[in-house]
Amino acid sequence: MGMADTTNPSSSTLAREAAAWRGHFEDAEAEAVIRWALDRFHPRIALACSFQAEDLVILDLMARVRPGARAFYLDTGLLFAETYEVRDRIAEHYDIQLTRFAPDLTVAEQAVRHGPNLWAHDPGNCCRLRKVEPLRRALSGLDAWVTGIRRDQTPQRRSAGVVEWDARFGLVKINPLARWTRDEVWDYIRRRDVPYNPLHDLGFPSIGCMPCTAPVLDGGDARAGRWPGFTKTECGLHADE
Repeated sequence: MGMADTTNPSSSTLAREAAAWRGHFEDAEAEAVIRWALDRFHPRIALACSFQAEDLVILDLMARVRPGARAFYLDTGLLFAETYEVRDRIAEHYDIQLTRFAPDLTVAEQAVRHGPNLWAHDPGNCCRLRKVEPLRRALSGLDAWVTGIRRDQTPQRRSAGVVEWDARFGLVKINPLARWTRDEVWDYIRRRDVPYNPLHDLGFPSIGCMPCTAPVLDGGDARAGRWPGFTKTECGLHADE
């Protein structure tokens, strides 16, 4: 599926190539997509890891394909203790780099500048400050990034390609699990004994920051626990509000 390329192609070249890759990899297995992506872009590729179940499946696949592959996470300063714990377990379990990116402002500094509990009255701005701006720094210097998004998660993600051009951030976006279902994710985790966040067992299908994440009743929408009380369904990393 292509040899590794050590050159750094221009954004316009990658954008043109991504259109062809999108069709080529639409029906490919996730492991094959990850293997190609790491061969093609390493070391200028990294997984954006939020320690969701999907991200941990990809970490497991990446560790099998290329030990030492790059991954980063956005430390908003508002993550659950369980999320930090699974981060540490993952670091021990896999030979993979987990690079931390944090907002320019601490939570306390943000409260002084923008008012306390910004997430409670302007969650979009809070996500911009604590997630989107750190993500831009994390993606700087990369040609491609890997995400765990699935098409059935939100309406905004239904058109996600397995491989696509991310015009917003100017690089190739790899979504190896785009076609997967929630059941397929958990079948893989159980079969491979992949470490995961224990909050998933307590009614949290999707886990973000503590103030903006609530448990969901059995059978409820997987994203219903994110930003409860708001129409917001995306933090801005993968789609604009």
